[in-house]
Amino acid sequence: IVGGGIGGPMLAMWLQRIGVRARIAEARPNAALTEGAFLGVAPNGMNVLAQLGLAEQVAAIGHACTEFRFLNSKGHKIGSIDRQDDRAQFGWPLTMVRRAELHALLSTEAERRGIEVTYGRRLEALTQTGRDVTARFADGATLTADFLVGCDGLNSTTRRLVIPEAPAPTFTGLLDFGGFARVEGLPFPPGVNVMVFGTRAFFGAFTTADGETWWFHNGPPDVPMLELHRDDPPWVAELIRATPQVLGPWKLRELRAMPRWSSGRVGLIGDAAHAMSPSAGQGASLAMEDAMVLAQCLRDSSEPFTAFEKLRRPRVEMIFKAAQRQSNNKAPGPVGAWFRDRLLPFFVKLGAKGQHEAYAHRIEWR
Repeated sequence: IVGGGIGGPMLAMWLQRIGVRARIAEARPNAALTEGAFLGVAPNGMNVLAQLGLAEQVAAIGHACTEFRFLNSKGHKIGSIDRQDDRAQFGWPLTMVRRAELHALLSTEAERRGIEVTYGRRLEALTQTGRDVTARFADGATLTADFLVGCDGLNSTTRRLVIPEAPAPTFTGLLDFGGFARVEGLPFPPGVNVMVFGTRAFFGAFTTADGETWWFHNGPPDVPMLELHRDDPPWVAELIRATPQVLGPWKLRELRAMPRWSSGRVGLIGDAAHAMSPSAGQGASLAMEDAMVLAQCLRDSSEPFTAFEKLRRPRVEMIFKAAQRQSNNKAPGPVGAWFRDRLLPFFVKLGAKGQHEAYAHRIEWR
């Protein structure tokens, strides 16, 4: 397994269930303890974790979301999605978690279960025969296995080596920043994901039970973040100014029109196969689902990578399109913003329906 972020350790643990010995080769010198800001593990992802016996651990380091609240640039509520019944409906709530803590938990658990994780192994070349595949790494080490899975994310080296015709990730035109701050008197309670459709940029915030607010900003490049939010609710700028360390920027990119997800004995899962805008809130959960389904295909099918892609592509493409629609609404310009704010209550209802369908997806191991 190339990549030790989220999909890699999950896949290794599912493969262990079917008696397959997996080894993880990670390019970073250690677990990704400082990568990214935070993410949401949706109920469908939490149900995958639950079947590995890990959902309680993730819930312990995370925070349940009880509502999505959408505001316009004046701070007025223009829509909401109630998420208080998620546990009753889906088994688990949407769980907000720091990305670094999730990475650490998964890699530590994989090693605790006896799975070998090697750091500092940057993939350089692949050689396939009819019976195996050999990976060569930048440190000169080689590893030969029955098959290899690229879990190495948006900028996947595995994808570049085995599917050279694959498109390059496309820049959406938005930069992503994030941070953690403590500000008193915010106009929303803990547990609520607040989404602000600002005049020139998009801002999201979530306050934990202990009073820390996690936030992110999506906006065009070349304009200072505070300037983009000058005409938005004052608490947005207050949060940014109160942040000890602003994280980012990261270019928001997506992977469009992948011709295939495998070649011979090499396959791709997660962002390596289908990276999308984070607007859908499903990136981590889809990688978790991928890991489980690929292990099932290796257990049950003589053509596992073909079976995997056939099973997964329709769901991934449905969520990809939803993410694109939501991303396009984040910074549409003044005229587009005028129409967006008036039509958003209608689109929130459609989004709630799509979100419910995505959350309700359940994979049974047997």
